[in-house]
Amino acid sequence: MSMPDNIRTRLVECFQTIFPDIAAETIPSVSQASTPDWDSVAAITLVQVLEDEFGLELDLDKLADLDSFDKVLDYLRGELQEA
Repeated sequence: MSMPDNIRTRLVECFQTIFPDIAAETIPSVSQASTPDWDSVAAITLVQVLEDEFGLELDLDKLADLDSFDKVLDYLRGELQEA
């Protein structure tokens, strides 16, 4: 498994932790706008899960921009390449 695929797989698992009612195959298409349960509490919880899973500290100033699976994935790829 390549590194980008590994990040994506791990991210799906993180999202499933926060949103267990969303099927794994649907998670890559979720966004804050399309997911009623993705409120401020879920966003902070997601940050904590991501930080634990990927061993990094997310920039909370960018949290508002991380409002979809794809945006979170792109952010993580950038952060993990710099690490």
